[in-house]
Amino acid sequence: MTAHDGSYAAEAPPRGFAPRVSLDALRDYGVLISLVALFVALSIASSAFLTQTNLLNILDQQADLGIIACGATLVIVAGGLDLSVAAIFALAGVMACKVANETGPLLGILAGCGVGLGVGVLNGLLVTVGRMNSFIATLAMSIIVGGVALAVTGGSQVIVEDDSFRFFPQDALVSGLTRASVALVIVVTVAWFVLARTTFGRYVYAVGGNAEAARLSGIRVNVVRGATFALSGLGAGLAGVIVASRVSSATADAGAGLELTAIAAVVIGGTSIAGGEGAIWRTVVGVLFLALVGNGFNLLGVDPLYERVVTGALIVLAVSIDAWARRRRS
Repeated sequence: MTAHDGSYAAEAPPRGFAPRVSLDALRDYGVLISLVALFVALSIASSAFLTQTNLLNILDQQADLGIIACGATLVIVAGGLDLSVAAIFALAGVMACKVANETGPLLGILAGCGVGLGVGVLNGLLVTVGRMNSFIATLAMSIIVGGVALAVTGGSQVIVEDDSFRFFPQDALVSGLTRASVALVIVVTVAWFVLARTTFGRYVYAVGGNAEAARLSGIRVNVVRGATFALSGLGAGLAGVIVASRVSSATADAGAGLELTAIAAVVIGGTSIAGGEGAIWRTVVGVLFLALVGNGFNLLGVDPLYERVVTGALIVLAVSIDAWARRRRS
């Protein structure tokens, strides 16, 4: 049975059997329990971890990934995959800096977000109207967008001299939160509301769960799926603008590998890569879990090379649990 947040309630155990933890519950809440355990462990292991400065710094540093991961969640729940977000992230930052230099900071920020939305719409058209596999379509788009970013910059860094472009500095704004952190909180709140509390959100689950059944029910599958790619592109564009604004510069290769990290956060959080199941709160937990792993490696002086090994192992574990749960239900 589907809950409002996209999670699935476990069925009651048959009479005569002792209650046991189901795989659905493990998938839904295992990462949350792991996050709490990791938080406690790091608090004990490092005196520098449980400080306001460190915790707020983690939130600020993960703002771009968290925003991109929210968009990725919509796409994955709808049964798609977006591999172009890193390239969009880079191009949005480049165009924001270019336009800011030629016109003004505000237009630069809007241009960067507009580029992200535009590429997201193109992705949606390729997948829906062009009937291309989302993996191939967005992979091709990432190559195209990356090439455009290189052509625009000539392989050089684009720098903005106007200090007013630094709309997302690392200076505290509200209760120690930076503007980037506030933007993350707003995006997470809006994404959660859209996916869990609106008709569009219910359509996203329906399309990802069974596109043909959704079509027969009168849902405009192509419109819903295309909209998720557009929102994903907009999120990637906003993330690119935030980072470019923070450092007043941008390069064509910024954000390399960010798309894989975002997908990792979504999957580790418990959203099914097969579509139809997931929630924004799970993605937030996945982002925070990866952030604490990285922060812990740094504070404890562990070789960061092992972080990739741990992340890969977590992805394998999350996907295995999801596949196992699906087989048991079928």
